[in-house]
Amino acid sequence: MQLAAAAKAGSDAAFAELVERYQERLLRFLLTRCASHADAEDALQDTFINAYRYLHSFDPRWRFSTWIYRIGIRNAMRQKPPESAAQVDPIDASADPLNDCIVASEHENLWLAAKRVLTEDAYTALWLRYVEDLSIRDVAVALDRSVSWTKVTLLRARRKLADVLPTNRSAEKGARYG
Repeated sequence: MQLAAAAKAGSDAAFAELVERYQERLLRFLLTRCASHADAEDALQDTFINAYRYLHSFDPRWRFSTWIYRIGIRNAMRQKPPESAAQVDPIDASADPLNDCIVASEHENLWLAAKRVLTEDAYTALWLRYVEDLSIRDVAVALDRSVSWTKVTLLRARRKLADVLPTNRSAEKGARYG
């Protein structure tokens, strides 16, 4: 909060520190929203340019992360290819560095399934809540939605994922009774 206030007051060093702190996390997030790594990098650059340009409008009542993610979401939407353009299959792990990370992680099935079955807003809400660890209120602000919408969307997204993800319940039953 102090860095954001210092940057708002005109400290370039404070803004540079904010960029350093958020660029990797924000790029990882933008990779889930953009068609390619290059588009995500463009959106990242545009996000920090816009943040610097509009730093005077930052409201210190909100976390800086909420504000920067909201700008990032808007910039990612501008990077979307036209509907007629060929799109990268989100299941093709070799086509996207984010998917490479997901495949290598223990949460592979969760995030690949989420990308496949959820709406973009629901996926983004889940990502911001559970990967970026934003509060429900901050997720709502970042997505420009109400807290109620965010809670319902998160609940429905978790339920939908629970329906499509394999569980170990049958293995647990076998272990208890076998």
